[in-house]
Amino acid sequence: MSEPHHPTKRRSLLAGLRASFLTGLVVVLPIGLTIYLIWTVVGWIDGWILPLIPGPWKPDVLVRQWFGPEATIPVRGVGVAVFLVFTVFIGWLGKGFIGRKFLTWAEGLVDRMPVVRSLYNGLKQIAETVFSQNESSFERACLVQYPKEHIWAIGFVSTRAKGELQAKLNHEGYLDVISIFLPTTPNPTSGFLLYVPEKDVVYLDMKVEDAAKLIISAGLVYPNGKEAAGVPVRNPSAK
Repeated sequence: MSEPHHPTKRRSLLAGLRASFLTGLVVVLPIGLTIYLIWTVVGWIDGWILPLIPGPWKPDVLVRQWFGPEATIPVRGVGVAVFLVFTVFIGWLGKGFIGRKFLTWAEGLVDRMPVVRSLYNGLKQIAETVFSQNESSFERACLVQYPKEHIWAIGFVSTRAKGELQAKLNHEGYLDVISIFLPTTPNPTSGFLLYVPEKDVVYLDMKVEDAAKLIISAGLVYPNGKEAAGVPVRNPSAK
C-alpha cells in the first residue's frame, strides 16, 4: 500500500513559512532601509565635503602626520563631523555683530546680480522655512471636501488668510478663511495650497504626525489601529 498523502499539512507548513517570511520582512526591511539610507547620506556628505578641505588640513593627511604614514581613517562620517563643526562655527559668527554686518554686505552684493539674486533669495526662503526655529508649523490636521463635494481629503491647517488675500476674500463675502496644505499620496512633500472657509473644515483630533503617516501609507497605517480595527464597516449593499 502506498503511504497516504497529507496535502493539508503540507499547505499549512507552507502557509506558516510564508507568514514567517512576511513577518521577517516587516521587521528587517525598515531597519535595513534606514541603515542603508543613513549610510548613503553620510557617504554623500563625505564625498561632497572632504574634497573642499584644503590639502594640508584633510583628515587623512593630519592623521598620517600625527600617528605615522601607515595610519588611516577607516571610519565613515568624517565629512559629516567636519560639516557639523563648520556649520556651528558659521552660525555662531552669523549671530554676532561682525557676522551680521558681513552677511548684510554680502546679500547687498548678491542683490545686484540679476540671476544669482533670484536663485539665492529662493533658496534662502526655503531654508528659512524648513529650518526655522520659531513655532510656525502646521497647527492641526483636518478634513476638507476635495476635489469636489462629498469627497474628503486630509489636509493640514497652516494659517489664516492675511493681507491682500484676506481683504479680497472678505470683499467676496468669505469670512474666517484659513489656508490648508493638501498633501499628495504617498509623497507628502508635494501638494496643493487651498484657502477654505473655516466653517467647511472638519478638524481632526489625531496628531499631525499621525495624519502624515496615514497619508504616506495610503490609508493602510491608521493611528490607534487597535481601536479603529474594532469599528465595523457598513456594507452598502446590506439592508
